Parts: sequence; C-alpha cells; structure tokens
Amino acid sequence: MPTRGDLSTILSRKSYFPNENGALPIGEFQPCESEGNSTSTFALNKLLLAYPSLNKAQVLVVGAGGLGCEILKDLSMSGIANVHVIDMDTIDVTNLNRQFLFRKKDVGKSKSDVGACFINTRCPWMKVTPHFGDIKQKNASWYAQFQCIISGLDSVEARRWLNAMVCSLVQFDQDGDPDPTSIIPIIDGGSEAFKGQARVILPRITSCFECSLDAFPPQKMFPMCTIAETPRLPEHCISYAFMLEWPKVFPDKKLDKDSPEDMEWVYKVALERANKYNISGVTYMLTMGVVKNIIPAVASTNAIIAAACVNEAVKILSFCSESLNNYMMYMGTTGLYNHTFVYERKEDCPVCTSSVQKITLPKSFSLNQLIQMLIDGGAINLRLKQPSITTNKKTLYMQKPPSLEKATRPNLDKAVSLLIDDGEELTITDPVFPGGTSLGLLVSFEQ
Repeated sequence: MPTRGDLSTILSRKSYFPNENGALPIGEFQPCESEGNSTSTFALNKLLLAYPSLNKAQVLVVGAGGLGCEILKDLSMSGIANVHVIDMDTIDVTNLNRQFLFRKKDVGKSKSDVGACFINTRCPWMKVTPHFGDIKQKNASWYAQFQCIISGLDSVEARRWLNAMVCSLVQFDQDGDPDPTSIIPIIDGGSEAFKGQARVILPRITSCFECSLDAFPPQKMFPMCTIAETPRLPEHCISYAFMLEWPKVFPDKKLDKDSPEDMEWVYKVALERANKYNISGVTYMLTMGVVKNIIPAVASTNAIIAAACVNEAVKILSFCSESLNNYMMYMGTTGLYNHTFVYERKEDCPVCTSSVQKITLPKSFSLNQLIQMLIDGGAINLRLKQPSITTNKKTLYMQKPPSLEKATRPNLDKAVSLLIDDGEELTITDPVFPGGTSLGLLVSFEQ
C-alpha cells in the first residue's frame, strides 16, 4: 500500500467516504490494485493508467487566466491527462504577476495556446488541447464530448451561457427523469481579492448558476450626467476620459484596452480631470480596472479555489469520495474559514426547471416597457441583454436581423394588452442563453 497522503493511496484502498454514500451520489467507487510501497512518479503514473476514469476522461477547462493556470497545473498533478482549454483572451503584461504559465515573451499571444504548450512541455504525460475563441462559437455536440467541465470564468454573462448550454444537453427518460449518462457536471470557481467560491452543479439535479443569479449584483453603472457634469469619484473621471473624451479626440479609432499607449492616454486625461475637481485616487491600475472591468485578483486565492475545483473533479471522475454539496465559500480576510452549504434550487428557474414564468401587467404597459423590465429586472429578475419576443401566432419584436427588427419596431410603443390575449404565453430568446434555449412567460393583465 502506498504511503498515506499519496493520490494513489486514495485510489487503491477502500474509501470510508465513497461517492455513493454522499448527498450527491453519481457513481460507485471501485479501488484499483497498487504495486508495493513505492510512491515514485513511475508507480503513480502506472496506477493512474490503470484507473481509466481519470486517465481517459475528457475534461474541459473554460478560462486560462488566473484560475485557469492554477487549474491546469493541478490537473496535471492529478492524473487527469486529457484536457481541453478554451479562452478568447490574449496575454497582457499585467497578467504575468500571477498567471505563471506565461512569460514576457508571450505578451499578445493566446492564453489557451501558451498555457497548453507550457503544460504539455513540462508534463509530457499530459495532452492539453487549446481552443482560442469565444465559448459561444462551440456547438452542443462539442460540449457533449466531455465528462466534466471546470469553469474559471470571470464573466457572469459567460457563466450563464455555459450553464444554460450544459443544462440543455440533459435528456429525459419516459418518466421525465434526467438520464444520468447525459449529465455533465460543472465545477464552477470564482475569486475576487481574498474571497472565492467553488461549487458543484449537476444540471437538472442541483441548483444551477442561474438559480444563484441574485447573488451577483448587476455591474455598477454611473449616470452619464454625473460623469459629464458633476464627477465625485475617481471612477467618474476615468469613465469621462474613455467614454466621452476618447471618441472626440480619436473619432476614427477604437480604444484598445490592451494597448499600454491607449491606456496611458486615458489615465492622463482622467488624472487631469480629477485634479480639476480636487478628486484623489486616480491611478494607472484603477484606470485599467474601470476600463477593463477587472476583478481584483490575488494569486493565493486563485490557488485555493483551483485546488478545490480540481479536488471535486477527481472525486466526480473516480467516485473516490463524497462530492461537495454543493457550494463552498472561502473568505480569506477573516482567516482560513470555509463555509459549505446547499444552495437551493429555484422552483421557477428558467434554465434548469424549464418552468414558465408568470407576470401580471397593467393594461397600458407597453412592449418596450416589458423589454426594459426583462433587461433591468423587477417583478422577474431575468437580467437579459437583447430579448426577442414571439408567441405561437406571431412575432412581437425581434432584435435581429435588421430587416425583421425594423418590421417589428412599431410594436414597441403599443400596449402588450393590444398585442396578445390575457393569459397568453410569450416565448423569449436572448443572447445570454444558447440558441436552442427559450424562456416561457405567461402574461395576465390587471383588471
């Protein structure tokens, strides 16, 4: 038996906490045989080769940034050899202090390409396949090939889309129960400064990312009148520089957020405006944070959250221990404190329950007001981006193509009560969700 603490120890002995005994059982653990007491790399690799659920599993890592680099490193040390990584970003010089798979010579290159090359070179037993591009460019069959997806995204919108895509892959039997073979677990990680979270999502079984949308406040926006006329914060000055001044000075040039020269110009203009209004706090780093909407990152937090995510991946693929049920929070500012709890599933979640939302509107409520409600939240907190609305009889409003948008635009000023019957169901599509996903909204009117 290998020495205690080795991964091969866990895989080759009877588990006292097997997956099948946990709150989220997805498989039965079968330990494999080990040879002797050796804990050498050769012996461990040989054992892992004998454990196909790890060695042959196809795992997708979404995001190759701060969390993604740590996740790729941890996977390479855990016997999970067949990995795909997808990211649409290129390497910026500001990434180098914590995203350790990159070097100065890599600035401007694809994060997924460089990260995969580094891991494959340093760890020859790994086969990391990079994909440089937007996750929305991949279709459902591409995502269906994976046995586990680990998300290291820093965008709420991208996480919502990925969650909806994987939920849409679940198939149901004749009794209406989810088919276990079609369920692809999502392990979602996120970090912000000294706080972080890791969660396990079993689509259509546990709560999904959309169920917890209320826990993510909408992105903070500043009124344009405040930015232009009465700035009070350093963020107001920075927003003024890149939203108002840049288009005036460079009308034919789009601001390149990855260009040091462009960012230096924004910083200087913002600093000049801050000095004019006696506002302190404008720095180059804050300028980058406001322009790029950067989430503060701490390397140690990324390491902790990535380790938690990969730990869950090992448990899900090998069934060697009970899975997290289902949400873990790390709060580094108050010490090494981890809070684990069950994030409950929303009964009316538009993604994982496929239930029809219900709303009551005044008879004078216009279609444009309804669309704004779907975007801003309110009676139903859907927080959509560009909703298109149809019924089973007609199209009320379509965002695209331009010809159809123009044809349905006159409906925006009409009352919804004039366009549909009381109790009629609307079908809503939006770029936040994959193309095949639509939401049902049952509308009734005040009497």
